Amino acid sequence: MEGNVVSLFELLTELEIEFQMLEHAAVYTVEESRRLKIFEKLDGQACKNLFLRNKRGEFFLLTLPADKRADLKSVAKRLNLPRLSFASEEELEKILGLHAGAVTPLGIINDAQKKARLIIDAELQGKKLLLHPNTNTATISLAFADLIKIIQHTEHDFLIVD
Repeated sequence: MEGNVVSLFELLTELEIEFQMLEHAAVYTVEESRRLKIFEKLDGQACKNLFLRNKRGEFFLLTLPADKRADLKSVAKRLNLPRLSFASEEELEKILGLHAGAVTPLGIINDAQKKARLIIDAELQGKKLLLHPNTNTATISLAFADLIKIIQHTEHDFLIVD
């Protein structure tokens, strides 16, 4: 297993967070996950995760239900931010230690400089979430409250938006 995956599981154990895990072939999109029926094999809400930036060089990790359209213009306006666009793969690797296809809010454990702010869709509150554990060859199911526990443990800023 990759080092940042092992680090994540060590943190989950340290924080006494329960989760279910399913290993699978590498997936890069929600659609590929559907074809492999990953979402049917675990209990939880499938999530889409986007690593974004604005013109000021600020970074954001947006997590929303997999079936919901990501309206970046609306999110930026609601948060009073300049236009949001996708960050580069190099920025993803440098800041979160992740590669394309493995984007997850759990990647914040690799962001020691706290460059990324999390934006979480309010529809996810109170649900179990299906997320990659810092690799796109597995999916885990964990409670929303436990995701917040991880975010608070890493001392990252986060916002919950409608």
